[in-house]
Amino acid sequence: MSEVNYKELQEKLSHSFTNVWTKLTDVQLEELETISKEYKYFLDHGKTERTSAREIIRMAEKNGYHPIEKVLESGKVEKGAKVYAINKDKSVALFFIGEKPMSEGVHVVGSHIDAPRIDIKPFPLYEDADMAFLKTHYYGGIKKYQWTTIPLALHGVVIDKDGNKIDVCIGEDDNDPIFVITDLLPHLAKDQHAKTLAEGISGEGLNILAGSVPYGDKDTKDKVKLNVMRLLNEKYGFVEQDFTVAELEIVPAGKARDVGLDRGMISAYGHDDRVCAYASLRAIFDMKNAPQKTAIAYFSDKEEVGSMGNTGAESAFLENTIAELINLQSDSYSDLMLRRALSNTEVLSADVCAGYDPNFAEAYDRKNSGLMGYGVQLVKYTGARGKGGCNDANSEFVAKVKNIFDANDVMWQVGELGKVDQ
Repeated sequence: MSEVNYKELQEKLSHSFTNVWTKLTDVQLEELETISKEYKYFLDHGKTERTSAREIIRMAEKNGYHPIEKVLESGKVEKGAKVYAINKDKSVALFFIGEKPMSEGVHVVGSHIDAPRIDIKPFPLYEDADMAFLKTHYYGGIKKYQWTTIPLALHGVVIDKDGNKIDVCIGEDDNDPIFVITDLLPHLAKDQHAKTLAEGISGEGLNILAGSVPYGDKDTKDKVKLNVMRLLNEKYGFVEQDFTVAELEIVPAGKARDVGLDRGMISAYGHDDRVCAYASLRAIFDMKNAPQKTAIAYFSDKEEVGSMGNTGAESAFLENTIAELINLQSDSYSDLMLRRALSNTEVLSADVCAGYDPNFAEAYDRKNSGLMGYGVQLVKYTGARGKGGCNDANSEFVAKVKNIFDANDVMWQVGELGKVDQ
């Protein structure tokens, strides 16, 4: 009998994932540094879904993309055309028209550009104990205690009585004031400490401190509130009633920063999911030649609350836009052409997953968790506990993506979102 070489057999049959940092060349490290700086700029200038959409459009136009309205006016769309469509200033789709008709299917990478935040209520401003506050309603899955006593910025739009859209941004410029949510000092937090993390700060307690200086004479009521309204009116021209139709969002103030002495990570608000939005944005810009099938980078809103609404992924926006472009490519459009196109379409849902954190090892399955620095994660399925609410990709499609990565030296790993019952 021949002797078995166990080491060779183990190498042949086993698999382990690789830390990307150990494989990068000097040239790749320089490219990575450039991309990191550009990504941080994208984060700093796209803190809300509206500002993210604007930044995407700015970059798209710089890279030769044209609004779909102009394409529709021309009555035609040809191979190699670069088109963008905007949905209510909150979601965007970029199209790089391929060689094959869109009725034969398209390739989509979908990400979302909304992030957990705190929204201002429709009638928010009040005064108590000579301080002015804004009442709020949080958006998405936040940990409420993380939002107290940190610098906050106000972003959004106000529509005045004449229908003018007024952009609002307070707290991002170094000369701006910031906002804050107060918290109990430790000396008075005995009862608070007895509560769970989820109960320590209530949703109705996330009130934004907006002012503390009075304005008016002895007969003036709510002097601090009046002063806040006066300052807002002087800068933006709106009155209290305008709050009722405004979209105002509270996000952490400040810029993206490098983490660690080696600067190997980035700390910023909104990685979920602007890291994937930026990656797919760069990917479609880096495509030099028209693809076989039309490539679409889709950036949606409302993912953090279930993807519903007329700007979320459940809306008809992307489907309608594809139909418009198919119609331009065909002399006899029919609904069946759209249905066939969607049936033959392949989609990557690009979103963040959990990176293994040894400080909270009890929440992870170590062998099926993504490791920091080990590349993009392939997540076959999501869903809570018994895969409830999951989207379980079929094996054929996962294998196709994996093989594309392998053929192009893309570093990848598998991942799940924590332990099964977490």
